[in-house]
Amino acid sequence: MWAAAPLLLLLLFLLLLPLAWLCRRGAARLEPAGRAVLITGCDSGFGHLLALRLHRLGFTVFAGCLSPGGDGARRLQLEAGGTGRLRVLQLDVTCARDVRAAKELVLSHLPERGFWGLVNNAGISTFGETGWLPMETYEKFADVNLLGSIRTTLAFLPLLRKYKGRIVFMSSIIAYFTLGNGIYSMTKAAIEKFCDALRLEMKKFGVQVCIIQPGNYAPSTKIQPPVSAEQIWSELSEEEKAVYNKEYVEERANFFNSILSEGSTNGNEVVDAMVDALTSPAPKARYMVAKLKEKALVFLCALFPTVVMDSVLSYALSK
Repeated sequence: MWAAAPLLLLLLFLLLLPLAWLCRRGAARLEPAGRAVLITGCDSGFGHLLALRLHRLGFTVFAGCLSPGGDGARRLQLEAGGTGRLRVLQLDVTCARDVRAAKELVLSHLPERGFWGLVNNAGISTFGETGWLPMETYEKFADVNLLGSIRTTLAFLPLLRKYKGRIVFMSSIIAYFTLGNGIYSMTKAAIEKFCDALRLEMKKFGVQVCIIQPGNYAPSTKIQPPVSAEQIWSELSEEEKAVYNKEYVEERANFFNSILSEGSTNGNEVVDAMVDALTSPAPKARYMVAKLKEKALVFLCALFPTVVMDSVLSYALSK
């Protein structure tokens, strides 16, 4: 009898855990006024939409832009109405100097309730089979999509611990599988593991870490423009051209472009999840915002052996 006690306690814990989580979800939402949030990658896409949404909710928003004098940044300031609670700042996440300057700016303009959230949104995407891309491209993607998020996180971690705030990371369902953009999948899978470690480590400080996993929102974010088979071919090395003919490159490019065109144009669906991660009394560890067929593919990747999924994905690529 006593030997079964640990198992019974575990079952009781698993039964009560969802009830406790639902009770917390029903608690009052966070009061945004007087709290600061820094968002990276606000020139366009999700970052741009989120900056405006948080500003309208009452947060003090620091909107990091790669080009603070560009059209996106100027439009952001115009749409915010110049209230003073939204500040556009130069922030290249690959540049340690920019990150330090961003922290100094935030510290010098902190509202009364302090620093509440960091949203690591900045990212880039491209298309190409493994051997088509030079090492410099792999280094750039790792620096922007992975190390850039880590760089900003490490800089702002002391503030987040002090105010028991939130950290939100932009991942993707592409972290689970790849269909022509393995370089992007690689960085998103890596950031997921970084977040898993960070989430557990930050619990003791009252800091909550959330991952956003969008499906295909290419038309909404413009993170991945349509690819040009002609440009891909012109940039291939002679060794790769000897392996892949031009018709194959065109087929792959057309396939990838057709996937991009099927993406959602409603980026606010993802922004809703980001806002929940920042304001909910009980935020989720992961927010998957995707179509049913995209979620089903993720589920299959988690459930079936690799050999099965390789066959499914290979068949999709062959069509």
